[in-house]
Amino acid sequence: MVLKDLYDRFRDPKAIKALSKEIEKEAEKLDKTINIMEVCGGHTHTIMKYGLLQLMPKNINFIHGPGCPVCIMPKERIDHAYILAMREDVILCTLGDMIKVPGSKGSLQDARSKGADVRFVYSPLDVLKIAKENPDKKVIFFAIGFETTTPMTAALLENAIKQNIKNILFHINHVTVPEVMKELIDSRDEHVDSYNNQIDAFLGPSHVSVIAGSKIYEQFPSKYNRPVVVSGFEPVDVMEGVLMMVKQFVEGRCEVEIQYRRSVSKEGNLKAQELIEKYFEKRELFKWRGLGNIPKSAWKLKDEFGEFDAEKIYELPKEEIEDHKLCICGDILRGIAKPTECQVFGTACTPQKPLGSCMVSSEGACAAYYKYGNLL
Repeated sequence: MVLKDLYDRFRDPKAIKALSKEIEKEAEKLDKTINIMEVCGGHTHTIMKYGLLQLMPKNINFIHGPGCPVCIMPKERIDHAYILAMREDVILCTLGDMIKVPGSKGSLQDARSKGADVRFVYSPLDVLKIAKENPDKKVIFFAIGFETTTPMTAALLENAIKQNIKNILFHINHVTVPEVMKELIDSRDEHVDSYNNQIDAFLGPSHVSVIAGSKIYEQFPSKYNRPVVVSGFEPVDVMEGVLMMVKQFVEGRCEVEIQYRRSVSKEGNLKAQELIEKYFEKRELFKWRGLGNIPKSAWKLKDEFGEFDAEKIYELPKEEIEDHKLCICGDILRGIAKPTECQVFGTACTPQKPLGSCMVSSEGACAAYYKYGNLL
């Protein structure tokens, strides 16, 4: 089967509509509204792009979560990247979306316009070539992402060590999904006074789960009474994932299920996990933009690899920086508000002139609503 045929299969309108009818049939058996948080921004864009909101019965509600590694990056960390990039002896490398995110000093795109050598890479391993070609420069990789991209950063470090490349440094900003899911449940449970204000279930991110395995979600049914269905990003995947979720509520079950079985297993990619554990350890706290400091929710380099750690080598500011007062990205990332509830959405805040991170990233909820808002 060619790739186009495979994509067509998971985007087939007939299959999507058939699943919609099945969801509606099952949802009629429910006695309350089910609030499903899709953790990943990839799911949010699929839901918006293919008009899946309009195919849901009234008692199935999507809550858009914080699953965009660019969106959750606090301004002070972006300022670190800006400060490092402005050094004459530095080439700063990062992934594409990160270049546009505004910190308090501006974005990396602004730094580049002022003469900084800022480069976006498709793969962290591209940094090896850049470092070899520029032996007189410090090449700093500003690493972002969830469990999906963390092994690639670890692989970059391993290759730098093996090849004895001394001019590669790292600014590590890798974050982990289960800890933020717990934070969202705990913060909701403290303030819940109706079903409309809580998360009833999670649509788990598929790419994260390929690496970490579905086992990372087992605590949510057992400890928090929230089911998790790990779903792929195609519209048929999402619809099937929602159907599986609704059936759990109808049947009185609460468990972890995998819709994306073509790539996800319970154990995940053990070699990738070993690579992460070899080079990284958990931070005590990491600030998520709009969410605050979340314990054990991010990685840092182990002390034994401190010679590669840009945070240890350079003196960088530690003060926390508040977001723009009119921006409600924090509430959007928590799933408390929709992008359209922000008073500057689509006016003072657009993808061309973003005030907040949710509008910058291609995975951000605000960017999805702005791009596909005609489907609402």
